[in-house]
Amino acid sequence: MNETPPQKNAAVPYQLTYLVLALAITAYSLLQSLVAPVLPLLEQDLHTDRNTVTWILTAYLLAAAVATPILGRIGDMIGKKKVLTAVLAIACIGSILGALASSITLMIVARAIQGIAGGVIPLAFGIVRDEFPRDKVTGAVGVISALIGVGGGLGLLLGGPIVDRLNAHWLFWIPAIAIAVAAIATHLIVPESPARTSGRVSWIAAVLLSSWLIALLVAISEAPKWGWASSSVLGLLVAAAILAALWMRCELRSDSPLIDMAMMRIPAVWTTNLAALLIGIAMYSIFAFVPAFLQGTPEAGYGFNSSITESGLIVLPLSVAFLLAGIGSGPLAHRFGAKVVLVGSSVVASASLLILAFAHSAIWQVMLSMLLMGAGFGLAFSSMSGIIVHAVPSHQTGSASGTNANIRTIGGAIGSAMMASIVTAHLLPDGLPTESGYTTGFAILAIASAIGAAAALLIPSKPTPITIPSDIQLTDTPNTATISN
Repeated sequence: MNETPPQKNAAVPYQLTYLVLALAITAYSLLQSLVAPVLPLLEQDLHTDRNTVTWILTAYLLAAAVATPILGRIGDMIGKKKVLTAVLAIACIGSILGALASSITLMIVARAIQGIAGGVIPLAFGIVRDEFPRDKVTGAVGVISALIGVGGGLGLLLGGPIVDRLNAHWLFWIPAIAIAVAAIATHLIVPESPARTSGRVSWIAAVLLSSWLIALLVAISEAPKWGWASSSVLGLLVAAAILAALWMRCELRSDSPLIDMAMMRIPAVWTTNLAALLIGIAMYSIFAFVPAFLQGTPEAGYGFNSSITESGLIVLPLSVAFLLAGIGSGPLAHRFGAKVVLVGSSVVASASLLILAFAHSAIWQVMLSMLLMGAGFGLAFSSMSGIIVHAVPSHQTGSASGTNANIRTIGGAIGSAMMASIVTAHLLPDGLPTESGYTTGFAILAIASAIGAAAALLIPSKPTPITIPSDIQLTDTPNTATISN
């Protein structure tokens, strides 16, 4: 496999390219959470139940988890600008379909199509690597990573006003417009890097990746209904384990892996990615379930009978703190080290989830939890990006950063299904979840974040691109590594 070395395009200022990429990333991240505050409303409009409606979020994350490495690979092969434009166009089509959907099945399909927008992440990272001055790459990747979380938080805030002033269909029409603008701007402004990587897409690996994730997510989400000890759930869990093992074996043997397992064995990479998986489980679940929790009634034992807009305002501190933490992560990492920042931020995130689980009787308590949560996750996202960038050779920055973001997405899909399973395990006579379901769920997310902090402790204190296992030989491509016999 050979790579044509990238050549910086001086005709387009990198700052302008960055603005377009920021627009694309923000549009993508809004898709993650814009519908989350209105899930109870969609549950009624689409005539479904609480567990099924959660698949509106899970299907999006699942599709993003599968599409992200595939589209990153295709972008390396045929051109990142070209693929980014196509990805945005497809996401726009998914948004239009969601706006027109009148059944839960069609809505889930539309959300899965929207999830293809997950390819924006590795493509944006790759463009940054190809087009930006080398000393700007680390900072740009960190801010892009922070935008993913900021946009997700803004989606929780904007969902209510959009529904109040327009209707639920505009939760899809507005993103369709934003994504269309991003697609046009990408086509007109973003330069096409001459860098190309020969190779192919491992479709077998793609099928195995999607298969084990689907088996795992269906088992987790349906377990309360079927029973954890039922043959269906146990069979799906066994199938997921077997398919995951086959997928990893396929990736290790592939000359063109979707997720580079050899690079994942670098100590600073696998430990950071493990932390990313656990943090993804916690953060994306919060996007999905906190609005519904706040919209609960005091008679149910939780919530403030908040409107969709009010629940978004209560969650607003999360977005503000996430943005400020992303901006401030650089100086903190320079002062204390990115590893220390990641450990500390994971502990803060875990503490915020414990507050949410056991001290949620007053609005100020929830807002304090959101503030700490935004600071914790914002610092974690940016510090992980910095660790990854410094842990791999410069030509693997895009691939490694995209993989880290994708693992967070996989964690989010698992976390959303897990949280849905816990919350809907026991329902009140009126169909609302019990307080204990939310309390247990938030406590488990706190444990996940705490384990993420423990994983971060395993990160080498001073990772360097050349500190890799002796049996790994990195190739000169941006996405692959091989195991020497």
